[in-house]
Amino acid sequence: MARKISMLAPDWWDYTTLDDEILNDAAELTAEDLQAMSREGFQVKFYDTVEDFYLAEALEYIDAWKQATADNPVGMCGPAGPVEQLPLVARLVNEFGIDLTNAHFWAMDEWYIDGKEVDETYSLSFAKVDLDGCFNKIDKKFKMPKENIHFPKANVDEYINSWNNVRCTVMQGGQGEIKHWAFNDPLRREGKYKDAPPSPDEYRKLTTRIVELHPVTLMQNARTSGGGAVASVPVKALTVGPDETWKSEKVSIWHGGMHDNPYGIRLTTLMISKKIADSSVPMSLLADHPNVQFNFYRPAIGTCKVKVN
Repeated sequence: MARKISMLAPDWWDYTTLDDEILNDAAELTAEDLQAMSREGFQVKFYDTVEDFYLAEALEYIDAWKQATADNPVGMCGPAGPVEQLPLVARLVNEFGIDLTNAHFWAMDEWYIDGKEVDETYSLSFAKVDLDGCFNKIDKKFKMPKENIHFPKANVDEYINSWNNVRCTVMQGGQGEIKHWAFNDPLRREGKYKDAPPSPDEYRKLTTRIVELHPVTLMQNARTSGGGAVASVPVKALTVGPDETWKSEKVSIWHGGMHDNPYGIRLTTLMISKKIADSSVPMSLLADHPNVQFNFYRPAIGTCKVKVN
């Protein structure tokens, strides 16, 4: 049976092309249902206060970096959304005097314009967010060596190779409205993907690369970073791939209520819990990762009851 045409962007794949039974089941889930969806390899955690939520996120950085030694360099991969944890990370490093000499950090994404990655002077630069929010706030006695901070570049080889010799204990991320982590968006509905999206196995082989962003992702970034000015948002970016994601010992996704909505967090929780992997919902592919954790700020879970506001 032919897959449905997207309700959001007919030339693309996305979650609205799924079977209605899955879509309807997700809308019915309560907060209690979500909490009960943990299984082996997939844990669901709730946090009752925003302070506890972002402190727990920051502590994942600290836990990774404290394991690093000269003989066993260790790193973590982190997002530029959410960003509220970043100054907390710097504060914890400084307060506890954590030496980052052998620690590493991988940024997930960067914007791509005119054939190259943007530099730190660009207003939306993710590198600027990480540096200003965290790394430039760390005391020079504890600073991470510059060569240990890995940002995606247009020539992706150096970034990809950096994953081969350092253990990544955790990859953090948020979830976008198109149900992505990093900028692993659904693909266009064209060519060999006209009638069906890539298989989960095919999508999971993708490495760090230049991507064309889904129209929903453009709208989201315009909403969160530009007051809705879509024309100011780049249409391409560099993003860490599923291949690197599967090199991370743990994938930790933080649902704070700012980036995706109550429906979206229900849909991906359901699909990962039930091991329903479909690349039209890229986050669902994490169903096959051996160690995934969803972290929810409880007041942001909301409801999917239909009403006029």
